[in-house]
Amino acid sequence: MPAPLDVQERLGLDGAPVAIAFLPEPPPGVTRWDGGPVAAGCAFWRHARDGRAFYTVPGDHHNCAVGSHVHGIALPEERASELAETLGLMASAGYVDPGEVPSIPTVSEPPGVVAYAPAATAPFAPSVVVVAATPAQAMLLHEAALRAGVTPMTAPVSGRPGCAVLPLAMHEGQAALSLGCAGNRMATEMGDDELYVAVPGPAWPAVVEALDVVLDANEIMNRAYRERAAGVAASAAGD
Repeated sequence: MPAPLDVQERLGLDGAPVAIAFLPEPPPGVTRWDGGPVAAGCAFWRHARDGRAFYTVPGDHHNCAVGSHVHGIALPEERASELAETLGLMASAGYVDPGEVPSIPTVSEPPGVVAYAPAATAPFAPSVVVVAATPAQAMLLHEAALRAGVTPMTAPVSGRPGCAVLPLAMHEGQAALSLGCAGNRMATEMGDDELYVAVPGPAWPAVVEALDVVLDANEIMNRAYRERAAGVAASAAGD
């Protein structure tokens, strides 16, 4: 995927932006996930964030019933009750209101595989790119998405489940934010000071290109703000 700059390096991200693709079959040249079972599908984000490229099959996602639902993946018949059981636990704990469930975004077309890779080197076209970022880094990405015309001034924000930001960005065709739910933060080991920015895959190159301009503009403005603050402080000291 062409990119005029290294997003991870220029933004100082703790890990790579992650390309995720919902595909009917494995992409050429990408190997199947061989790292064993994971507690939730969003755990795969962490491995791609660390530099791995791989694809998963539906069964790799079955250990998280809600995540499977979000990814458009049906649980096998013998485990079909786990979604209702998990939602029941969430409701009894006061974590989620049952009335919220129908509004959770989901992937509309059941995937044959879900592929993951660092966005800068992904050997497949992503459906969505997700970036774990601090609020300051997320602001720069939001400005770039705004400049590229792929987000409104007030971007959509989701909370739980954290993985719902993927279909949210995909279906809306706009960049979206996720605050990262408790399960997602556990599975991805994301820092408490980070949140997610999700960008529709086809729009990612335009956002990367716009980011170059945004970074330069912010450097100019930060200088101006510092100079103004210093001038105000000097004026106050002279009074």
